Amino acid sequence: MITPAELLCARWLDRSLFLRDPRYVARELLGKLLVRRQTGEWLAGRIVETEAYLGKNDPAAHAAAGRTPRNRVLFGPPAHAYVYLIYGNHYCLNVSCLPDGEAGCVLFRALQPVAGKDAMARNRHLDLRQLSGKRVRLLTSGPGRLTQAMSITRLQDNGKDLLSPDSDLILLDDGLRPKRVGTSKRIGITKAADAPLRYFIAGNEFVSGTKREFAICDL
Repeated sequence: MITPAELLCARWLDRSLFLRDPRYVARELLGKLLVRRQTGEWLAGRIVETEAYLGKNDPAAHAAAGRTPRNRVLFGPPAHAYVYLIYGNHYCLNVSCLPDGEAGCVLFRALQPVAGKDAMARNRHLDLRQLSGKRVRLLTSGPGRLTQAMSITRLQDNGKDLLSPDSDLILLDDGLRPKRVGTSKRIGITKAADAPLRYFIAGNEFVSGTKREFAICDL
């Protein structure tokens, strides 16, 4: 686990990272920290799984149909939170990529809790004492679980600048680099379903889903 003092020493990400192709950003975000700063306690998770969405040329992307009131964050400046409700019962968090006016994003699929685990359990309505062994992955393994654990909603967080000192939802880098990164098909989509645009830290217990075919990326 990481202490608040260690989080304060972590480095801010450079916005230029998010001007890149979402496939690059999705790989580079692995190992970084998603942090919720709240009074009395900070919540933080290490990013262990992402998916890239490539904008108007990607049939699975929300931006494929063009700019709408719902997806306008994707067409705005990079490194901003795009939050949407899926299946009517849970939220998904994305970060916008590419220059202002070009739509692309990365979906956060799983985190490894590193600070504020008790608060995450309360947010998930789970008893942390019963989450022993592999069951602890129930906290943040999956896009809906991680948003609930981090108290992320569309009303509260959509459009937030994840690199702003004034934001309570931010991205930081404490220097950890994954040793092996896997890639596979994206999960839960029907369009462009074969594209290998899902990235994850190979062997991490918090990666979502069941075992499936994947390849190891060159870092």
